[in-house]
Amino acid sequence: MSIVTVATQPIEGQKPGTSGLRKKTRVFMAPHFVENFVQATLNAIGGATGKTFVLGGDGRYFSDRVAQVILRMCAANGAARVIVGRDTLLSTPAASHLIRLNRTDGGFIMSASHNPGGIDEDFGLKFNTPNGGPAPESVTNAIHAETLSLANYRVLEAQDVDLSRVGETTIGDMVVSVVDPVADYADLMETLFDFDRLRASFAGGFRMRFDAMCAITGPYATEILENRLGAAKGTVVNGTPLPDFGGMHPDPNPTWAHELMDVMFGPDAPDFGAASDGDGDRNMVVGKGIYVSPSDSLAVVAANAHLVPGYANGISGVARSMPTSTAADRVAEALGIPAFETPTGWKFFGNLLDAGRVTLCGEESFGTGSDHVREKDGLWAVLFWLDIIAARGQSVAEILTDHWARFGRNYYSRHDYEALPIDTASAIVDDLRARLGDLPGTVVQGMTVSAADDFAYTDPIDGSVSAQQGLRVVFSDQSRLVIRLSGTGTEGATLRLYLERVVPGPKDLDLDVQQALDPVIRAAEELAGIRARTGRNAPDVIT
Repeated sequence: MSIVTVATQPIEGQKPGTSGLRKKTRVFMAPHFVENFVQATLNAIGGATGKTFVLGGDGRYFSDRVAQVILRMCAANGAARVIVGRDTLLSTPAASHLIRLNRTDGGFIMSASHNPGGIDEDFGLKFNTPNGGPAPESVTNAIHAETLSLANYRVLEAQDVDLSRVGETTIGDMVVSVVDPVADYADLMETLFDFDRLRASFAGGFRMRFDAMCAITGPYATEILENRLGAAKGTVVNGTPLPDFGGMHPDPNPTWAHELMDVMFGPDAPDFGAASDGDGDRNMVVGKGIYVSPSDSLAVVAANAHLVPGYANGISGVARSMPTSTAADRVAEALGIPAFETPTGWKFFGNLLDAGRVTLCGEESFGTGSDHVREKDGLWAVLFWLDIIAARGQSVAEILTDHWARFGRNYYSRHDYEALPIDTASAIVDDLRARLGDLPGTVVQGMTVSAADDFAYTDPIDGSVSAQQGLRVVFSDQSRLVIRLSGTGTEGATLRLYLERVVPGPKDLDLDVQQALDPVIRAAEELAGIRARTGRNAPDVIT
């Protein structure tokens, strides 16, 4: 085996987004594309000499080949060890846990999260830093800078490493440790939740359905729910990770997890339903005949954290992304703890978690998490809800009803307009941005605008500033709309419209969500003209 230095040149389009680099799979399959990005990453973090990394992903198409490239390049760049999930499998939260548990120098995660997989679908690669979280902007900017000047990369000429069996081997001078992808994560969950209480709940006849969407959480959910907690066999459906997710779109929302929704709103529905996404960091929670919005889920978890063993001593604070509803803020105020508002992207929670300023955090895009790892965590959120249900002895519907009666209700929805021409989507945002200063005091669809801005965030820990993070229009009754371009798509532009209407109660707490939001929806169209300017009659996805 010998180390080869391969001449290359910069490849356009290798700027990491909020969750790494995502492109169509065939783009990643192009000559030098993966190698360039991996070498740029290693250069940006000060090299690999003597370092240890974690490697794994959601098992999507092309992961097996990319894993071998990363191993040969880490070996060529002097890494001491790489810890790999068996068959290259690791959920994103499990990878974060392994990075922290083994105190490694970071890790490579192969995933495009909730995006479809396959040769004609999406692939992604991101680097997580030693705290277990996604690389902050300082690191992603450094990676991008390296991609713009890269002249060569180093790779070890070697045979593929057998990643199908747990154990240690070597490639060159580097140790490759293949580990069970589930065991350490499942052990962590046992330290946070009351597994005896949950076992008793299932033994007592509690029924649930977990849709793994042919993605990475299948083995995790099967081990924890069915094997350790005693849920009935078959509780986990679509539980085998497949390279193309069985043709499914592994995004746990009512649109793509419609099979689960049909079951939960159908006859003889189980007591609880949940789904997770491609890489296991997102979750959808559904009760019998009732859907839980991600914003409400974060608020309910915060309000009931004292019932769960791992959080019984109290939580230090709550953080949410700016587009997420303000429901969690009301809980934080009642508990007397801080509430933080950050840009979209889990990396923005990292400093707050590391500094102990917050314990729980969440995003409206079906992501909830805590300080147990530095990623959002789908199965953790499901277990949290199960523990709350068991502790309170109430159904999902009863828990939500009690919550809204105490805190009021934030009717909330996100409307996605996908695969738009980039120029059109950008023009919609730019035109509204130019008008923001004139909006306060104006009346739109019968509602008075109290504030309008382009959200900017100053990190309270390191002082870094992130500008142009989304356009906000807030009305005098605390209702609001937010418009921003998403950074998670791989084709065209995705324009996201976030809608929120605050109802303090006690009346109007059981309205249809879209009907309750109708004034805000009409205000958004009057201000931005999304449908008129795109020619779309309706959003592509409503969550």
